[in-house]
Amino acid sequence: MRTCFTALCLLLAWGATGADPTLPSSRQWRSLPLITDGKIDAAWVQVGWGGFVVDGRSLRTECDERGMGLLLYQAEKLGDCQIRVVYRCEKPKSNAGVFVRIDDGIAAKIGEKSPEVHRDVKGKLSPQMIDKLKEASEKHLGGWYPVHHGYEVQILDASDPLHRTGAIYSLAKAAPVPERLQADWRTMIITLDGERITVDVDGKRLSSFDPRAADNPPRKNWTEPIRELKRPTHGYIALQNHDPGDVVWFREVSVRPLGGAVSRKSLP
Repeated sequence: MRTCFTALCLLLAWGATGADPTLPSSRQWRSLPLITDGKIDAAWVQVGWGGFVVDGRSLRTECDERGMGLLLYQAEKLGDCQIRVVYRCEKPKSNAGVFVRIDDGIAAKIGEKSPEVHRDVKGKLSPQMIDKLKEASEKHLGGWYPVHHGYEVQILDASDPLHRTGAIYSLAKAAPVPERLQADWRTMIITLDGERITVDVDGKRLSSFDPRAADNPPRKNWTEPIRELKRPTHGYIALQNHDPGDVVWFREVSVRPLGGAVSRKSLP
């Protein structure tokens, strides 16, 4: 009876605090604050166009037709760890992502914007505007830098396996996300273990990626990351804002180490 009572107390404590009583303090989830005093926490800074706004207890993407961007967590680099992201999308085609393993060059990109583009009355890009985006990608400008100097864990339910939620964008296919109501919050857990990355959403394994694998898919177009650059095993993370109409909310970003401590190496 006492054992059952003790287990119940532990479960209640876990639910109230978010801590797992079966793990030592060094392995507990640590929140990376998104909001402080009603504003986006100062540890997060914008790269590229658009941005995020505070919406209740969450951050909401505020996309800009002139180009995409990302909200960079500049306070530290993360090594081997798990990252927990609680988010929800307005619709299945809402496009966003979580960047991981971004290299040190991102420091020079804070505040940088790629050449702006504009859309017609139907929201379409002309060939000239697409050429501008291609140039920005080729030169790794603004929000395009982490595409080629990190890895994007995609958020976009309505897409093909290489470009949908849970995929390592264009590099590792993802299984479909578990079915649930569109308005529900989802929990994504990204595990970084050396060079390997795995992604789970709502308790289901969606993808696994190892850049050293011989059968990784080749790059097929300019929107996809180049393969030649080696990503670091200690890098920065960021939340992506994409195109107008892509509305995604982020309620939590937390991290816990796999074994040793999470590396805390601030940007210079």
